[in-house]
Amino acid sequence: MSAVPGRPLPNRRTMKRLDFVCLKIVRWSSWPLLPVVVGFFFTGYAMTGQYCLSTLLDEQTALTIHRMLHWPLLLLVLVHSVPAVYLALRRWGWIKHRGEP
Repeated sequence: MSAVPGRPLPNRRTMKRLDFVCLKIVRWSSWPLLPVVVGFFFTGYAMTGQYCLSTLLDEQTALTIHRMLHWPLLLLVLVHSVPAVYLALRRWGWIKHRGEP
């Protein structure tokens, strides 16, 4: 079946602009989220002294860094998860665009 240039093939779903932007946000926000989560766990374990991490970081420094990571972690989790949930609901068919049946 030949397609007209510039038009998608019939019965193929095309990605809407909002979906494309959400996908890019999810992908790009995962990279800064990864070291923040690792740092959050690292400082948490250093505060409690588990896994000998207290030898690398004293309790007060770990607590200070841990508290500084709360807001970046919250922001990055929201930026990452809200578009991901939207895309999942679109994929499952719970959310449809206005022109779709």
